[in-house]
Amino acid sequence: MKSIFGAGAALAFSLAASAGSTLYQHGRIATGTGPVLDDASVLIVDGRIRGIGREISAPAGAEVIDLHGRWVTPALFGGIGSMGVVEVSAERTTNDGGLNLGNVRPEFDPALAFNPDSLPIQIARVEGVGFALLAPEPGTHASGGNVIDGLADVVTLDGNAPRGPSALVVEMGREGASLAGDNRAASFLLLSDAFEEARHPPRAGEPRRLTDAGRATLQQVLSGRMPVLFKVDRAADIRAVLRFSSQQKLRAIIAGGAEAWRVGKDLAAAHVPVVIDPLEALPADFDRIATTLENAARLEHAGVTVAFSLRSNAPHEARKLRQAAGNAVAHGMSWEKAFCAITQVPAAAFGAAPLGTLTVGEKAHLVVWSGDPLNVTSLVEAQWLDGEPQRLTSRQTALRDRYLDKLRRGEAR
Repeated sequence: MKSIFGAGAALAFSLAASAGSTLYQHGRIATGTGPVLDDASVLIVDGRIRGIGREISAPAGAEVIDLHGRWVTPALFGGIGSMGVVEVSAERTTNDGGLNLGNVRPEFDPALAFNPDSLPIQIARVEGVGFALLAPEPGTHASGGNVIDGLADVVTLDGNAPRGPSALVVEMGREGASLAGDNRAASFLLLSDAFEEARHPPRAGEPRRLTDAGRATLQQVLSGRMPVLFKVDRAADIRAVLRFSSQQKLRAIIAGGAEAWRVGKDLAAAHVPVVIDPLEALPADFDRIATTLENAARLEHAGVTVAFSLRSNAPHEARKLRQAAGNAVAHGMSWEKAFCAITQVPAAAFGAAPLGTLTVGEKAHLVVWSGDPLNVTSLVEAQWLDGEPQRLTSRQTALRDRYLDKLRRGEAR
């Protein structure tokens, strides 16, 4: 049995082997399903987690890596955004995030344009992100946008194809009103009409808003097989969404939720998860007047299930989400709930479990960190995705290494 003792270089070297057994021992293990285990081990055999705990022995021939107290966690959630379909948002030919046909097309799925070789995916992966929710970007009334944005898909950053639709994305509040004749009530009217057509398809010759595929999509939603991600911030609008969801018998998830803390008891009673940006500190518009950095902590206190996503949908910012989780802890949320908000909670909410957890018997989706993963100074030292060790390189690291060497030699210009 071979033992390796050391820091980042040894850990990175261990990932060059893609088969056999690896035992990470004497680390702090955050499984995403329980308390952090101190001085514990994780055993990976043929890409699958075979043991987690304090009394794990290595099989013959295994590579044994002493973590010396470093952290091991599930690969992190990168938030809701345009991961894999937007390279440069200002360059139209690299932006496949939104639909602007001017029709109601709930079946629109941006995952059909997903590019697993996208540079923002490389950047996020090196920073410990393992999965994200690819959601359609909202359109505008002038460009042919609609209250129903389309479908969202969980994507993993391991080179595999998206897992299939995970939620229907709907604009409400200020954005929804702008897409429905500048009237909030009209956005509910348009959405209600679409669901009614899905329940009772028009006969031949009768007017219709939806295609056959669109009706099939909404029928999945109405059957409870797919949740609706309502993008909404104002407390009054959140209450209206809760009433609408109850009437329509929908599985609702709130995204945005800047004023969600004001209706925390209602959200908890309805068992509706909320996806918020814990870095939001000031009101950016009239829907977010009651914005506070304590939003996450107050929702936790009210018993609401909370996940995190940055307000920006830019894929290159996904790596900042763990910093946002640390910010939530700094403003009163427990470390455990903040960690789950970027691991287990979004995976469960969007039907992607066991992603977001370290689970015995499942493929390894894990990260080794130099310190607390919610501390912005902690670095990724090793990573596994879909049972395969990953190289911690990207175009950014290549450019850094290229010019850092010249800088050290005094040749950089």
